[in-house]
Amino acid sequence: MTKYSSRYASSPEAVKQYDTKQLRDEFLIDDLMQENEISLTYSHYDRYIAGSAVPVKDLTLETIDPLKAGYFLERREMGIINVGGNGSVVVEGTVYELGFKDALYIGSGNKEVIFKSADSKNPAKFYINSAPAHTNYPTKKVSLAEANKLELGTMETANHRTVNQMIIGSVVTTCQLQMGMTELRPGSVWNTMPAHVHDRRMEVYFYLDIPENQAVCHFMGQPQETRHIWMNNHQAVISPPWSIHSGSGTSNYTFIWGMAGENLDYGDMDVCKITDLR
Repeated sequence: MTKYSSRYASSPEAVKQYDTKQLRDEFLIDDLMQENEISLTYSHYDRYIAGSAVPVKDLTLETIDPLKAGYFLERREMGIINVGGNGSVVVEGTVYELGFKDALYIGSGNKEVIFKSADSKNPAKFYINSAPAHTNYPTKKVSLAEANKLELGTMETANHRTVNQMIIGSVVTTCQLQMGMTELRPGSVWNTMPAHVHDRRMEVYFYLDIPENQAVCHFMGQPQETRHIWMNNHQAVISPPWSIHSGSGTSNYTFIWGMAGENLDYGDMDVCKITDLR
C-alpha cells in the first residue's frame, strides 16, 4: 500500500504568524514507519519527497499522482537508508542487501523497486528521500563504514558529532540528491550549531535513536525569527531554503539529513553567528 500527502511552500513572512499547530501541520512529518505501508510526503520545496517503507510483506514502489509519470523513478532519483532490521531492495531484478544504517542510491529510469525484510517479526525500516533527476546514474549501495566521515564539535559545547556523508559527490554520483547521517556522541545534544541556512537548497531532517521518553527540540525559521517543533523518534521535519535547521535533545540521538536544490556543494552554507540568533 502506498499513501502520500502534499505540502505547499510557505513564505517566511507567513510562517512568522503560525501557531504551534500550523507549524507542525506544515513542516512535521509524523506518519512514517507504518508496517506494510509506503508513506510519502511530497514537498513543493524543490519537489522533494520524504517517506518510508516498512515491508512486513514485500512492498512494490508505485508512482503517485503528483509525479504524472508512468513509474516513480521515470524522472527521479532516490536515496534509502535502513533504520530497522535487515532487509533488501530489489531494483530491476538486482538485490541490494541493506543492514542497519546502510544506504542505497537508485538512479532515474529504474521501473521496478521492491522492498523486502529478512524477518517479518523484525522488519526493515527504509527511510526514503527522492528528488527530480535529469539523467541516470548507477545504483550503488553505501554501508556506514564506507561513508565519508567528519568529526565536528566538542564535548565542551555539547555538539560532538560524527557526520557520515553517504550519498554525496565524493562517494556516489547523483543529479542533485545528497543524504547522510549525523550521530551525536553521549553527552552531546546540539546538532548543526552554529546554525546555517542555504538558500540554494532545501533540507529534510529525520530523527532516530531517540531514547524512550526523550525528545528533540528542532529549531527552524529565519535566523532573527526562530521557531521550534518538538520531535519524537522516527519523525521528520521539512526545512525551507530560508530556514535554519538545528536541534537540541534531552539525550544524544542520530538524524538523517537529505537535501536537493541548486548545487552539490556540501559546504555551501551561510553560517549564522550564535549570538545573532533570535
